[in-house]
Amino acid sequence: MKFAFSTLGVPGLPIPDVLALADRTGYQGVELRAHPEEPVHPGIGPRERASVVEEFQRAGIEILTVAGYVRVAKADADEKRLRQELDELLWLARDLGASFVRVFPGGGDRPAAEADATAARRLGAAAELAADFGVRILLETHDSHRTGTDAARVLGPVGHKHVGALWDVMHTWLGGEAPATTHAALAPYLGYVQVKDIASAEDTTPLALGAGVLPLGECLALLDDDSWVCWEYEKRWYPQAEELPGLLAAGREHLEGLIAASRHG
Repeated sequence: MKFAFSTLGVPGLPIPDVLALADRTGYQGVELRAHPEEPVHPGIGPRERASVVEEFQRAGIEILTVAGYVRVAKADADEKRLRQELDELLWLARDLGASFVRVFPGGGDRPAAEADATAARRLGAAAELAADFGVRILLETHDSHRTGTDAARVLGPVGHKHVGALWDVMHTWLGGEAPATTHAALAPYLGYVQVKDIASAEDTTPLALGAGVLPLGECLALLDDDSWVCWEYEKRWYPQAEELPGLLAAGREHLEGLIAASRHG
């Protein structure tokens, strides 16, 4: 498998430092948090985009994902603005050579059928531009659609290969869904998996991989050998959490050990 980490774990870190960190700790890719407070986001211009591409190519590290914050099931969203934001993420991903754009459900407390239909319609409308750019839009298991079964209710009706799923293992676990059930629901759509670890459902402060309760080995055992696995360490939201750089190498080694055990156990 191939390993990436999210820049959510190193908020605001300049790209050269992100790349040095990835190289030093043995990660092949990076998930870029595309927020204006970060170095890379839809507001940067052509020259800055080209510079980012050059830096990643020189380091031999892949830009896995442009991780955006569009909420495709949101009820009161301005349709024109939401589509513009999604298109801007797709253009950024195209310019950077990223494989994926991450979006959230964000359906709130709406009836599930309404949220599903809204999300499917918006994703379907953007699918052709994604296909033109060679990018896949991935709906993360999160908030109103935190399980694989929830996400599949949206992705099935979309029915487009350039719209898929991002499996966040914490959210499916918090939703009470077993890894095998999640994988069965998402397998036709799966882009990649985000891993993390936490102490409990009540304390979601990020921990070193293997130090918490999430069934990481069970999840990894279900994946193909060529899958991407990304560590999303939510340092941005939990400033009291341990610093990620010192954890990265051991985290990758832990994942490799779990994968080896699942293949040879």
